[in-house]
Amino acid sequence: MAAPALINGTTRVAQKALLRGLRVTRRLIRRTGKTPGSAPGTLVHTGERRVEKTRLHLIRYGADRIEERDVASPAECLPANDHDTVTWLDVTGLHETDLLAQVGRLAGMHPLLLEDVMSTGQRPKQEEYEQHHYLVLRMLQFDADRNEISEEQISVVVGTNYVISFQESAGDVWDPVRERIRTARGSIRQRGPDYLAYALLDAVVDGYFAIVEAIGDQIEVLEAEVIQEPERATITRIYQIKGEMLIARKAVWPLRDLFNTLIRDESRLFTDSTKIFLRDAYDHAVQVIDSVETMRDLSASLVDLYLSSVSNRMNEVMKMLTLIATLFIPLTFIVGVYGMNFQFMPELHWRWGYPAIWAVIVGLSTALLLYFRKRRWL
Repeated sequence: MAAPALINGTTRVAQKALLRGLRVTRRLIRRTGKTPGSAPGTLVHTGERRVEKTRLHLIRYGADRIEERDVASPAECLPANDHDTVTWLDVTGLHETDLLAQVGRLAGMHPLLLEDVMSTGQRPKQEEYEQHHYLVLRMLQFDADRNEISEEQISVVVGTNYVISFQESAGDVWDPVRERIRTARGSIRQRGPDYLAYALLDAVVDGYFAIVEAIGDQIEVLEAEVIQEPERATITRIYQIKGEMLIARKAVWPLRDLFNTLIRDESRLFTDSTKIFLRDAYDHAVQVIDSVETMRDLSASLVDLYLSSVSNRMNEVMKMLTLIATLFIPLTFIVGVYGMNFQFMPELHWRWGYPAIWAVIVGLSTALLLYFRKRRWL
């Protein structure tokens, strides 16, 4: 009865893991939302509506001054005519097509650039236009309650004296950058928009380390659980980790090409002094990529380890049952022989026949147990 129950339990676990995998698949593959054959540059928001109203936050700073406030319209800060300052316009919420079209028009963005901003399934990349440099990457945050990675697309448009960032929802990893600007800590207030773009990219990449550490802690817990006492829910959690690692890999793997291109190609918007810092961000990205690949291998090996542990436990159960059966086979033979109803069986009429049979049974059982222990089967 144990084997069918185990098979049914394994089937239920496999079904749960399959459903979990399908949910990860839906998070990895996004619908375009555009009508096939639409004209290039058609503005269609393809992601979820994550905020109620689009927010425009302005930070304009120079070496000796700073201005920070929310603006009601992009016309209040674009075009950025003051070339002695750096203007950072942070746009939160991508569902208001008309407002984003106004931002693009005032900043002189190419229609294809703005189309990519609103298409939230973009692969991390960089593209250079006549007046802008466009950067897109994924910002990841770990939801400890659901043990999931939440992601959103981050777009950064770099101009001659301004940076425009686009994000899907409120809450990001850029608060340290804002604090550095407010307090004039470091050299960010003395540098141009290319350094601000680097700081934003570096903050996103540094945020990946927290994701890696959180998932690494879960893998350690699962590894100990698989080795000591694997349960039916363990394999589901392993597949959950594998799915989250796929999401992390999709976000971090293209960063190698993104930073390589920024460092090696000539660009009028990214100076050589900033490229030195981009090399440091590239190193951080490579570290994250290596960590993600290592944890993907570990999560894959956990499946094999789980199956081996379950198989070993089943083997132990089968070995114990086999030993019990082996112990009782000769005893069953003895009592079976003397349980036959033949008339001429002299042992049946012996005075000491019954005690003799018990002596044989006990002696044989003891001998078998000693033999099992000698062979280290017990």
